[in-house]
Amino acid sequence: MDFHYEDIVPWGRSFDEYLGMFNLSEDDLARDIVDVGGGPASFNALMHQRGTPIVSVDPIYRYSESELRQRIQDTYDDVIAQAHQNRDKFVWTHISSVDELAEIRMQAMEAFCRDFENGKQHGRYIDASLPNLPFPDGRFDLVLSAHLLFFYSANRDLAFHLNAIRELLRIGTEVRIFPIVDVNSNPSPFLSPAIDALEKDGIACSALL
Repeated sequence: MDFHYEDIVPWGRSFDEYLGMFNLSEDDLARDIVDVGGGPASFNALMHQRGTPIVSVDPIYRYSESELRQRIQDTYDDVIAQAHQNRDKFVWTHISSVDELAEIRMQAMEAFCRDFENGKQHGRYIDASLPNLPFPDGRFDLVLSAHLLFFYSANRDLAFHLNAIRELLRIGTEVRIFPIVDVNSNPSPFLSPAIDALEKDGIACSALL
């Protein structure tokens, strides 16, 4: 059975998952970072606790904390049920089971929810969406984007991907995108065309599978 989502779901990853997904070093964490499509991840909250605030961007940040909690709860049963049905698609190296995965993700999203209202007031959570972001050219040192581009290949076309990546490149010096496979761990049909188009623009690209 495959994963199937009608659209992007609010599902947040933990700080440690971010370190692994984006191969983030301590030097990276000291850079000026924006997390685009951050959703209810705990990365922003824990970076704030570390004393290195970052900016996260997502259209779900238009909602209140209570509304976001409800959206997470409404999503939970479907996401976990599909994870059980597709457990063979996961690499169980650092997390041993779907139940442990659910616990880690819910802890991450709880940390996000506790931080959200304060962070929003201080400009750490911004309601915006690709391919149009409210930042000047070169605003950030490092742009991160997880579980959006390529991941939702069934929900967003090649034009969206190219426009979105070019927007990420406009606002930051370096862009890291994870993963570069779709929600079912299949190669995204948009990866090679996107790399070809960007390299024609003189953008250096590397893809690690």
